[in-house]
Amino acid sequence: MFQLLALPLAASVLVLAFAWFFYSRTLQENPGNERMQTIAGHVTAGAKAYLNQQYKIVAIVFVVITLLFAFMAFGLHLQSPWAPLAFVTGGLVSGLAGYFGMRTATAAASRTAQAASESLDKGLRVAFRSGAVMGLSVVGLGLLAITLWFLGLGTIMTDLGAKTGILLSFGMGASLQALFARVGGGIYTKAADVGADLVGKVEAGMPEDDPRNPATIADNVGDFVGDVAGMGADLFESYCGSIIATAALGVAAFAGADPQMQLKAATAPILVAALGALLSVVGVFLVRLKPGETQAGLLKALDRGINSASVLVVIAALGVVYFMGFENYLGLWGAIVLGLITGIVIGKSTEYYTSADHKPTQQVAKSAETGPATVIISGIGLGKISATIPVVAVMVGILGAFALSAGGLSLDKLPMGLYGIGFAAVGMLSTLGVTLATDAYGPIADNAGGNAEMSGLGKEVRQRTDALDSLGNTTAAIGKGFAIGSAALTALALLASYVSKLQETLVSNGASIELSGGITIPAQDATLLQLIDSFQLNLVNPLVLVGFFTGSLMAFLFCGLTMNAVGRAAQAMVNEVRRQFSNNPGIVDGTDDPDYALCVEISTRGAQKEMLIPSLIAVLVPVLIGILFGPAGVIGLLSGALGTGFVLAIYMANAGGAWDNAKKYIEEGNFGGKGSDAHKAGVIGDTVGDPFKDTSGPSLNILIKLMTMVSIAVAGVTVAFEIL
Repeated sequence: MFQLLALPLAASVLVLAFAWFFYSRTLQENPGNERMQTIAGHVTAGAKAYLNQQYKIVAIVFVVITLLFAFMAFGLHLQSPWAPLAFVTGGLVSGLAGYFGMRTATAAASRTAQAASESLDKGLRVAFRSGAVMGLSVVGLGLLAITLWFLGLGTIMTDLGAKTGILLSFGMGASLQALFARVGGGIYTKAADVGADLVGKVEAGMPEDDPRNPATIADNVGDFVGDVAGMGADLFESYCGSIIATAALGVAAFAGADPQMQLKAATAPILVAALGALLSVVGVFLVRLKPGETQAGLLKALDRGINSASVLVVIAALGVVYFMGFENYLGLWGAIVLGLITGIVIGKSTEYYTSADHKPTQQVAKSAETGPATVIISGIGLGKISATIPVVAVMVGILGAFALSAGGLSLDKLPMGLYGIGFAAVGMLSTLGVTLATDAYGPIADNAGGNAEMSGLGKEVRQRTDALDSLGNTTAAIGKGFAIGSAALTALALLASYVSKLQETLVSNGASIELSGGITIPAQDATLLQLIDSFQLNLVNPLVLVGFFTGSLMAFLFCGLTMNAVGRAAQAMVNEVRRQFSNNPGIVDGTDDPDYALCVEISTRGAQKEMLIPSLIAVLVPVLIGILFGPAGVIGLLSGALGTGFVLAIYMANAGGAWDNAKKYIEEGNFGGKGSDAHKAGVIGDTVGDPFKDTSGPSLNILIKLMTMVSIAVAGVTVAFEIL
């Protein structure tokens, strides 16, 4: 086994070494003048204070759930005794990846502003390579943790199914941490952003990142805790979840085959991910502007890094599946390639619908000429239409990956087809090191612009940081599209893993299953199709339908809770900014400094209070549905959440991105420019879109996978305590 996993182990260490190298290079850059460093210090202190508070609350939740898992393992014997430790490890490593990325990002903002004062190319290089610390930390830590767990479990057990089952508990820990990070960070950042925009920009007529605005520092802090730490934790759990789910499906697909072949099937996705991580480093080094290039070359530079890494991964993946000895190696390779292509299609579609360089967003900006209502109507319509291409792409990806791996769409080789779908998810996320770097780069560029504005740097510097920031909005939207698309493929793979986990539970209890013809067979001899038949996992079963509607409802309920949470926290921020302006006219005149710290405290307190209920519902509902309605209800729940949540997430993320870039398009001088009525309407649209794209929308993909992970973790409880 060590021979198979030596490459992932070495790759993870090397990738983390490059992350450290980029972090060190960031710290060596010029941090700017004293004013720039002071502002950066305020933002860094606020981000650290928020994360420390969040981790305290998350730690309490993790302790409670770990104790419950321990009771299930040692008291009820419904789970492996290693599962609680794997769960805790997943949460710790996920939090660590987000912390590393955020620490680098906060240090990079003033340095990016200073670099932009020298040239656009240097500003891009500092921001992007600082963002690369986030991307490489996520893939390096995820790959290292999975490899070490696999190697460690190999010394104490031989059952590959049991090993991958324990690793799924690791995935649940990562998913739960990601949900807290994404929801909490999203509520924080949008409460501050809405307060800063509605009072500072609309009511007081202040420009973006004006130092007189009390919510400005909180807004800048929010970019880091939401779009860096939150997105990092989000994609960490997507990355790890796709690898673990595919490994579990590999074990199921080659059950009864040569044990060595089964081992290779389990480790193959880890190898592909390892090569993708190494090649992502190559992609990072390729992102730079050519001499003489201006803003138009920015997106080309980022595309060059991602596309180069993708092509290299395609070549490397063919070598992996060929040398591992898979009979249908070309089919599996095709599934990996199809996953990559699906990710690229989703990214390009997201770019088209959210970038100000294209007609859809320009049309949203034009609608601002007739007021906020038409801006909102236009953005909602665009968001819903924009879901079409990503959904069709994922449909084609699912069918294509299944057919290529199983040799057709017949269910005779269902496990092999599902293994191919899992590999498609691994393929989509194989270049995450560089694609996440393009996402984390966005908030760094945004904060660099804020630092430049608050420090009074020249107009040319602000133009350069605005160019970097505008592209960052598009790359952030693309990153969310990748996360949501990969969630759909990974969740489908996890659904099959749930059925396999049910079988494992029945086998451990020495149970048999009854088929529709009245035939009874030992659970260990059942195929996946026979298990589906035995549990009546079909749409004519009312328990499945009830679960399906519950899952669809969960997507809307979760969005409603998080949107209202942002609204309540934003109201507190708006009231505080208005209070400071009213009580101290010197703030607006620029003769007195606002109280930034109080606004940071309001956002922190609001986020911590509001994130608990949505997060706990995501954990409790799968357990309750499992106890009440059994496996049929759970399958319905997960299917409904996947179908509804996937489409809803794309709609919300793209609508929010379009509103944001429409506002920036107006600020560039179109339709009246800054200060015009169209600009004020655009700000309103952007304010509505903020919780769409940064809180509710991107949180849905975590919700989908977390509920699946929870269902797998408590499969033993579902079988033992089913009521109906």
